[in-house]
Amino acid sequence: MKHQAISQSRNRAAIILAGGEGSRLASLTRGADGRHVPKQFCSLVAGPTLLDRTRKRVSLSVSSDRTWFALNRAHQPFYAPLLAGVPTHNLVVQRANRGTAPAILYSLLRLAQSAPRASVLLTPSDHYVSDEAALMKYVDLAFAAVDERPEMSGLLGITPASPETGYGWIEPAPVKGTAPLRTFPVRRFWEKPPRDVAGELMATRCLWNRFMMVGQLPALLGLFILAMPELYVSFWKIKPTLGTVFEEEIVGRFYQGLRSSDFSRQVLESAAQSLHVLPVIDVGWSDLGEPDRVAKAISNLDTRRKDAAA
Repeated sequence: MKHQAISQSRNRAAIILAGGEGSRLASLTRGADGRHVPKQFCSLVAGPTLLDRTRKRVSLSVSSDRTWFALNRAHQPFYAPLLAGVPTHNLVVQRANRGTAPAILYSLLRLAQSAPRASVLLTPSDHYVSDEAALMKYVDLAFAAVDERPEMSGLLGITPASPETGYGWIEPAPVKGTAPLRTFPVRRFWEKPPRDVAGELMATRCLWNRFMMVGQLPALLGLFILAMPELYVSFWKIKPTLGTVFEEEIVGRFYQGLRSSDFSRQVLESAAQSLHVLPVIDVGWSDLGEPDRVAKAISNLDTRRKDAAA
């Protein structure tokens, strides 16, 4: 049964980021013709592709017609069959991959045309979650938090299972009393720390930054104005062409001269004091970013199936 929140708020929207290359898993994701297939378009842990799993998961909290997809034109042979039923205006197709910052800003500006005051979920398409309903309950809490405080944007931080050096970390700031709606101000970010530092972060209840967040659209655009004003102004200049017959040509030319930029490092880290974080516990999350993580996720899935059959 879908969460009641969908019927309670038509002001929700989601942007699923599906333009990455997934090159670290190239050894596991080659097609029959030997061509590399980005992992979001693959089925790595049995059943549907990771993109299909993400769409289904997001639909628990956001209606399908309010879900946008940030894509890379070079991946059209992979995403076209999976997104055949999605309206074309919900597909934000970039001419080239220029990193997560342009992909998100372009998608937000497209979304603003039809839902300028929406509360927006940003989520990767290439992660695996074993308890999807549990994760989306946390997403509902994040939506509730930004409804209560529209100026606040909130990250979902994964409670760490190990002192991981390959992830970014979020350090929450202490709060007096009980944190409202279980969110905490962000003190700072740590990007792929060495093992000893990661151990200290884990011991002090810091969280993995796995790139899921919720914020009202004006607040999310405000992060770009604060952290990357030049990028924001550049996109704003082409905003009048979005949704017109000129969009593909103008945006295509614009992307040719666009430098790559990263949302986590160049936006979130610069705006840390404007953010909150919601700790997420026991959802069985993995980014499947390395072959050993894929093997572990498959092993855990097999264990759960055996336990359920016992």
